[in-house]
Amino acid sequence: MKQKKITKIVLITISVLFIGVMLILPLFSIIVSALKEGVGFYLKAISTEYVRSALFNTLLATGMAVVVNTFFGIAAAWLLTKFSFRGKQVLATLIDIPFSISPVIVGLAFLMTFGRLGWIYPALRAINQALGTNIRITFALPGVVLVTIFVTFPFVSREIIPILNAQGKDEEEAAALMGANGFTIFRKITLPQMKWGLIYGIILCTARALGEFGAVNALSKTRGETFTLPLEIDALYMSGTDTSITAAFAVSSILVLIAVVVLILRNLFEYQSKRNGRKYERN
Repeated sequence: MKQKKITKIVLITISVLFIGVMLILPLFSIIVSALKEGVGFYLKAISTEYVRSALFNTLLATGMAVVVNTFFGIAAAWLLTKFSFRGKQVLATLIDIPFSISPVIVGLAFLMTFGRLGWIYPALRAINQALGTNIRITFALPGVVLVTIFVTFPFVSREIIPILNAQGKDEEEAAALMGANGFTIFRKITLPQMKWGLIYGIILCTARALGEFGAVNALSKTRGETFTLPLEIDALYMSGTDTSITAAFAVSSILVLIAVVVLILRNLFEYQSKRNGRKYERN
């Protein structure tokens, strides 16, 4: 018993030290550095035209990624857990591709697909000539949105699939035997089952989209037009002056604060999910 207690104390100490040094201390240093020149400079740094544009682009790309991946995640999870079909395992494997590919490679892949040397570019140019438009994918907001969707692709579906697998098909099959149609079964049975996993997946998707750098960097060129917050932070930091570096930390603090809010929401939903799970087990 004494040995077990000592082991527990040692593990807790190691965990606290590691989290403190590797996570809390760097984030705290960002806040301190952001306020190095005073509150006035901080407010000025986070309210420039470049930062406002980058914040808008970040929120736009994140919002689009969450909407698209939520819709796809629900559809894919429902399909993979409730239906049997040929190629099911292949589809499940393809969903995980963004987990195994570097974001920089993703950006280059989209560049070679939609850019001037890409195989889709001739069709895009023909459409622009026919309609008199100037639709662009690379080095424009559509490209930023597309790569953000790609890198956050699996998060929602991968949170829902284990939950639906654990629930099984019995309730849906019973409802179908009683005459309920597919949409009613989904709305009354499947959706409530996946609710907490869906919310958790949306939060993870949001957090990942907000901080994406590599893939977006490959398809974003113009500061103040297509830059997101991570790219704006990099541009400020690489400027090299004392004020620009402090401004970079100031803008970084926006992402830190958003991350803290996302973390709090995640823990709240995780707690609520576990609480509901205990109620379900008792019933």
